Amino acid sequence: MKIAVSASGEYKESELDRRFGRCDYFQIYDTETSEYSVIGNEGVASGGGAGIAAASQIIDKNVNVIITGNLGPNAFELLEKADMKAYSCDAVPVFRAIEMYQKNQLSEISIAGSAHHGM
Repeated sequence: MKIAVSASGEYKESELDRRFGRCDYFQIYDTETSEYSVIGNEGVASGGGAGIAAASQIIDKNVNVIITGNLGPNAFELLEKADMKAYSCDAVPVFRAIEMYQKNQLSEISIAGSAHHGM
């Protein structure tokens, strides 16, 4: 299983970024190998549609679960159509967010947050 975490930095000790579409990085943790990989978020610099770009990128990486703060309506819809689960977490280190998910301590995101339109 692959778990993507919206992150402010490239290290597992970096803080989770609660902004999905505007985070700097996605850290992807593979539960089978216990390895992390990091990708830059393609949506971060876009004038609009950041959530769509970010969601598309995550879908292309065959991620199963997303841990972030919240999802805008467009990203939420795309991820829901891809049958991907998303969970909300506070700004904690990335490795801690993954531990919390594995211990069932996170809440599933069941409704979209508000759109931010080109922050």
